[in-house]
Amino acid sequence: MYETLTTELADNIYIITINRPDKLNALNTIVIREIGEAVDEIYLNPLIRAAIITGSGSRAFAAGADIRGFEGLSKEEGMALARQGLEVFFRIENAPKPIVAAVNGFALGGGCELAMACHFRLCSDNAQFGQPEISLGLIPGYGGTQRLTRYIGKGRAIEALLSGNMISAAQAFQFGLVNYVTAPDELMNKTKSILQQIISKAPLAIAKCITAANAALENVDGYALETTLFGESFATEDMKEGTTAFLEKRKPIFRGK
Repeated sequence: MYETLTTELADNIYIITINRPDKLNALNTIVIREIGEAVDEIYLNPLIRAAIITGSGSRAFAAGADIRGFEGLSKEEGMALARQGLEVFFRIENAPKPIVAAVNGFALGGGCELAMACHFRLCSDNAQFGQPEISLGLIPGYGGTQRLTRYIGKGRAIEALLSGNMISAAQAFQFGLVNYVTAPDELMNKTKSILQQIISKAPLAIAKCITAANAALENVDGYALETTLFGESFATEDMKEGTTAFLEKRKPIFRGK
């Protein structure tokens, strides 16, 4: 179905794997477009309750962009390239279902930006994060300056952006960029385990939690939005099922209604 990705749906978890191991899974316009198409599937397919984005092989999640595609681009073409990635990454960030990055090696440049667009991240202990665009006379173009600053703080982010130095798995955990660090052969199992726990909860409440949490990092009144979403939850069958199950001391059966 895809030229640069492989996908798998099992137990309601959709696994998207960037499949360019000979290029360390580097991103180009085709990869970005196909990730966008896979994200559309997440939105539209009711059998998908959560998703994982990872890279093929053991060396890289996505080691930056394909630099050959940058040659000869004008200012306007560069901006169009950035907009393509931004649009796809915004759809990941605002998806109503959890999309998690399982970072299995280098996550550099656009690869780091892709990981940061996901709702949260796990990584193997050999992972390396970074925004090395400064060494090319560039800056990140897919939201990296914004998300890195939000996740690790302004001082650390500016140092990383200006130096181009990589952030190790241990540092990423210390800085709060990743939630867990695992051995390479345990990364997918750990990620699936967390998502299995999450998708046992009410789908509509999951979507509302994502919306409200995203608002905390945006220029909106997140408290007012939370109040609205909280009130809306009372109109769902899932809320009635959840409270009834709690009072009856049984496991709830959520249907996303």
